[in-house]
Amino acid sequence: MTVATAPIPAAQKALVLITADKDVALLDIPVPVPGAGEVLIKVHAIALNPVDSLYVGSPLAQQAQRVIGTDFAGVVVASGADLTSSSDARTKAGARVAGFLQGACSRNDRPGAFAEYIVIPYDLTWSVPASMPLTSASAVSMCGVTAAQGVFFRQQLPAPFWPTKEWNAGRGWNPSIPADEPVNYLIYGASTSLGLYAAQLVQAAAAFSGRKVRLIGLASANKHALLRQKPYSYDVLLDYRGDWPAGVREAAPRGVDYAFDAISEGDTVRKVHDLLAPTATPGSFVIFRNDRSDMMPKAPGVWGAVGYRVAPVYGAAWEALGVEIGYDSQTIPAKPDARAFATAFYDWLSTAATDGKVKVQPNPVRIMPGGLERVVPDGFVLLGWNQVSARDNNGRTEEYMRPISGEKLVYEIVKE
Repeated sequence: MTVATAPIPAAQKALVLITADKDVALLDIPVPVPGAGEVLIKVHAIALNPVDSLYVGSPLAQQAQRVIGTDFAGVVVASGADLTSSSDARTKAGARVAGFLQGACSRNDRPGAFAEYIVIPYDLTWSVPASMPLTSASAVSMCGVTAAQGVFFRQQLPAPFWPTKEWNAGRGWNPSIPADEPVNYLIYGASTSLGLYAAQLVQAAAAFSGRKVRLIGLASANKHALLRQKPYSYDVLLDYRGDWPAGVREAAPRGVDYAFDAISEGDTVRKVHDLLAPTATPGSFVIFRNDRSDMMPKAPGVWGAVGYRVAPVYGAAWEALGVEIGYDSQTIPAKPDARAFATAFYDWLSTAATDGKVKVQPNPVRIMPGGLERVVPDGFVLLGWNQVSARDNNGRTEEYMRPISGEKLVYEIVKE
């Protein structure tokens, strides 16, 4: 193992799910040792995702205790012995990197990221450019790759880093779209963390292919000014509280070619589906959350039986890790192609560390006070324990406890 000049302690603090109690404790646990292909990272910042709190209140873990958390950014302090001669910058002591782990979001016994030290395969991290604070970088990895999976891996839009499999050698679009018209792409939940990354990636697909895209977004009106600006650059913005389907039909009379439902709760899936253009080659749309029983993922034939002309496309973000996933009663097999896609995406992000061109701008972040010990009493209270649409005012008066809107909650573990 290659070790940095600073000594590595034997023990560390970590946020651990006590499964039987449906609660989390800050415990002392051993510092992990990197194995083959892995790096040991001293965590500087963590970013919160809804799944982090969801699977504390409704545990999937079958272990008595499990380190929780997904997103992190930090500094490499050691690497597996097989990486000693590697030329990859991400394997070197002192490298600034970010990534995500599965945390307590499965039945598998895999520790998460909410700890002072973590291990991860080096190629599932990305190099953070000097211009980007690690607090900002911590907000990218999980939501970023989830959005990329939707836009490029599942919808097969032209990707600047991956050979998409569809039309025109990976640089084309649905051939049913009139050649002299822009592509109509709809994002429901445009100001969510997932939606903010999706818009940037759709713009990257447009730039890479040279095709004009009309980007249509659904978000609160108070977010429209932000969403009109770069890097999002929406052409049409509508308030999700109004009669937005009518507004979409007015903006895109022939229908929507591609859609991305970043919320996928209640009746949004049905409403988005019904806006898809009735073309010879069907459009496509991706969904991400399926909390209502009538919106649970269905086999393509079953979607048709309940009135869907086009079956929504969905999948687990965890597929990016390339491991088998025990999720509720399902077992999702390891998918090497999904892992290869994720590593290609992270390699693309890493190029910013050398060329200075940030490929995806991080979401706005809210730096929360208190470090690991305040994640549950503050951060999880803000996230809530169920649906995004069910969040309400928490009754707290501190400024940092205001409701979440278009930003990621980040805790700094070590200051840069």
